[in-house]
Amino acid sequence: MTVSPKDAFITVYGRKPVLEALADDALAVDKVLIAEGSRGDAVREIEQAARRRGVPVQRATAHRVKVLAGNGRHDQGVLADVVAPRMAPVSVFLRDLGTRRPASVLVLDRVTNPSNVGMILRTATGAGLDGVLLPRRGTPAIDPLVIKASAGVAFSAPVLRSATAEEGLAELREAGFGVYGLDAGGESLLDATLPPRVALVLGNESDGLSASVRPLLDGVLAIPLFSGVESLNVASAAAVAAYELLRRRP
Repeated sequence: MTVSPKDAFITVYGRKPVLEALADDALAVDKVLIAEGSRGDAVREIEQAARRRGVPVQRATAHRVKVLAGNGRHDQGVLADVVAPRMAPVSVFLRDLGTRRPASVLVLDRVTNPSNVGMILRTATGAGLDGVLLPRRGTPAIDPLVIKASAGVAFSAPVLRSATAEEGLAELREAGFGVYGLDAGGESLLDATLPPRVALVLGNESDGLSASVRPLLDGVLAIPLFSGVESLNVASAAAVAAYELLRRRP
C-alpha cells in the first residue's frame, strides 16, 4: 500500500524550527527545501546542519516552498520534512492492528485551535492511546504551533490520517470500533459500558459535534460536571477521556 508523503512526514517551516529539527538527532529529517535566492547566515547554518546530518538539501522556487509549507506568511523560504514514525492512514493502522486486538482512539471533529490539537496529541500519547484521528480537512496541519503546544510530542504521536472525520469514522466502524461522541447530555463516560474497540469523538471548540458526524455515532457520552460548570475546554475533555480509556484497558 502506497502512503502519501502527507501521511508520513510532518513539514516544519521557518528558519528557527527547521534548524531546531536538524539539531535534534532523535528526529529523522527526510529533506530540507530552500527557496531559490534565499541567502544569509541563517540559511548557511541550516545548510551546514543538514550536511552534518547527511540530509539532502534541495532548492525550489519561493512559490513552491510556500505551497508545500502551507503558510506563505511564515515559511521564511525554508522547510524540512521530518519523519513521523507513528503517523499512518486509518487503513494502514487498521491493517496493522489486526482483527482482534482492543484499541482506543480519539477523533478530532473540526477542532480548529492549533494549541488544542497539540495538547490533545501530547495527552493521548502520554496516556498510551492507540491513535488520534486528525483529518486532513477541518483540523489544522501539524505545524510549528501544534508542535510547540505538544512540546515536541507531535513528531512521535500516533496520528491517524483520513480526508475527513466522516471518512475515518466509517473505516473505524467497519473494523468493529464503537463510535461515541463526547457532548453534554449524554450518558456519563465514567459509567458507560464500552466495547473493546472504541473511538471517542471530540467536537469543535464552539459548535461541538458536527451534524455530519452525529449519524455515525453509536451514542453520546458526557463528562460529569459539578458546581455549575457547563463544559470543559476540548483539550481538557480529551485529557479526561484519554485517561478514562487508559483506566479501562484490559
